[in-house]
Amino acid sequence: MAAPEPVRLEAADPPPLLDQAQCWWLIAASVVALLPLTPYLPPWLAAAAMAALGLRAWLLATHRPLPNRWLLALAALAAAGGVHLEYRTLFGQNPGVALLAIFLTLKQLESRAPRDGLVGVFLCYFLVLTGFFYSQAIASGLMLFAAVLATTAALAALTDSRPAPAVQLRKAGWMLAQSLPFLLLLFVLFPRISGPLWGLPRDAFSAQTGLSDSMSPGTISNLSQSDAIAFRARFVDAVPPRDQLYWRGPVLTVFDGLTWRMARHGLITGLPTNSDAPGVRHEVTLEPHNKPWLFALELPVQRPPDSMMTRDFQMLAAAPVRERRRYEVTSQPRYVVGAQELPRVLAQARSVPRGRNPRTLALAREWRASSPDDAAILRTALAFFVGQRLVYTLSPPLTGTHGVDDFLFGTRQGFCEHFAGAFVFAMRAAGVPARVVLGYQGGEMNPVDGFMTVRQSDAHAWAEVWLAGRGWTRVDPTAASHPARIDQNLAAAVPAGDPLPLMMRANLAWLHDLRYRWEAVANGWNQWIVGYNPQRQLEFLSSLGLDAADWRQMVLVLGALGGAALAALAWGVLRQRRAVDPALALWQKATAKLARQGLPPTPWEGPQDYARRVAGARPSIAQEIGAISSLYAGARYGKVSDVQALRTRVAAFKP
Repeated sequence: MAAPEPVRLEAADPPPLLDQAQCWWLIAASVVALLPLTPYLPPWLAAAAMAALGLRAWLLATHRPLPNRWLLALAALAAAGGVHLEYRTLFGQNPGVALLAIFLTLKQLESRAPRDGLVGVFLCYFLVLTGFFYSQAIASGLMLFAAVLATTAALAALTDSRPAPAVQLRKAGWMLAQSLPFLLLLFVLFPRISGPLWGLPRDAFSAQTGLSDSMSPGTISNLSQSDAIAFRARFVDAVPPRDQLYWRGPVLTVFDGLTWRMARHGLITGLPTNSDAPGVRHEVTLEPHNKPWLFALELPVQRPPDSMMTRDFQMLAAAPVRERRRYEVTSQPRYVVGAQELPRVLAQARSVPRGRNPRTLALAREWRASSPDDAAILRTALAFFVGQRLVYTLSPPLTGTHGVDDFLFGTRQGFCEHFAGAFVFAMRAAGVPARVVLGYQGGEMNPVDGFMTVRQSDAHAWAEVWLAGRGWTRVDPTAASHPARIDQNLAAAVPAGDPLPLMMRANLAWLHDLRYRWEAVANGWNQWIVGYNPQRQLEFLSSLGLDAADWRQMVLVLGALGGAALAALAWGVLRQRRAVDPALALWQKATAKLARQGLPPTPWEGPQDYARRVAGARPSIAQEIGAISSLYAGARYGKVSDVQALRTRVAAFKP
């Protein structure tokens, strides 16, 4: 008996490799995904990432092999070590984004198969998502949308890399457009969560700026150079005059001779104001500043329900403001409050450090000796500040150990922190309780959307003096010496030649108008897109009749609308399929003619196999059915499509 022949196992086909067009698409998607994040990555890491992608492009253009994977592993370990040295940890928002950027660029240096390309595409999508950790502005959104479009085009190229780049981008845009109904449904109806999901420890809020809880010379003058928006306000009633636009923030009571700091005071449940004037209702949209205080016109008498009020009338949030916050408040600009104050609070408001500013101390004692009461001392002090002809400047000279004396009797140049700090010190030295209040003064009305914009350059410091029978009274020594700062703006008060921020210059009216329009658009984006929080979602759903919106109701609505959108999308795809595939319709017409002759196609047969079977059964039409099948295969699956020739052949085909 002959021995059986050994079974020959054919070698499996090698896995497909990425072609050149697919590699270029992956490189382009990686670059576009990385570019918006480069300002937030360490410079060495951003440069290394772009260099790695440049190396991949060079290897591809010169047809050189990819680096050894052991070399890439060592590079990954070295880069991870660099991230640890940079951030002192591998966990958190910034280290996580840095590691993701490293993984993406190194993945491009080892991508050989379409499976590797898919991993690179998903890394690009994740990296695009991290861009919203740092900015949710319109410009950032447009850049990140461009990254999503490029990444989706790269994903489409992994399945078919033959179309030209413009066609591939158009296909990706159409795919994204088809997802818009589901995006809108989820955005509007999916339950919103208070607070950002990416609020990771340590580094999630490290870049925010604004007023601090302390004040020393130079603190506020540095802020005056910033054009960043602190908050926006919309008034329900008439807009108050400029001399009442004092937006109250931190109150500083403790002074060590150089720096003013906040004191620890308890909370109060209500504000004991005695004014009969009507309140000013306004809505504030506060930018995140990572501090607990909420700004409002002096003095808030009706505050938001989730806020607190301290004994020195600071309005505080329950937690630091780490996301854009909108709240309504009613204020009393002409307030009379604090007529009955605690003795310990008044004692603290009279204290001065020992051994500091002897000339101011001596002058204050003269005021006390020659004045019948605290109100008279206040009038004398204001007259003194006006008579000294103090210069209001954005670039005040440095002062020494006796800073108040240096300012009042030496340089006589300062910013609002110099005016307020010196005035409060002088009042305390005369025995009058006084403290410093930080906040913002003024604001710029945007004629496009009707919101008042208050910027960091509007930061201001003023004094608050306690008078028997009247309580705490606002006194602004800057306004007494330089009324233009309050009546007009900062630019009108500083001397000619002082450097001003670009947008404060009066000769750029066209640029101001352009900024008004852009900021109105940005404000609408912030109010309705970025600021679409649980409260706004509930208001919107209530306007649609969903007054008792809960999870079960939301799921039902989402399911119904999502099903309708899916059905509409499926109908559109099928309709488009029928409309754009004439080759299939012509092939079905030809096979229908053969089916009537007893030669129907079977579901598992391709066009060439079916043509061979028909040729065997009907040799007389072998040439014609072979030509029709070849034209159909080329139009349906090949690179050359001649639908017109196929239409002519099918019309003339008579089996």
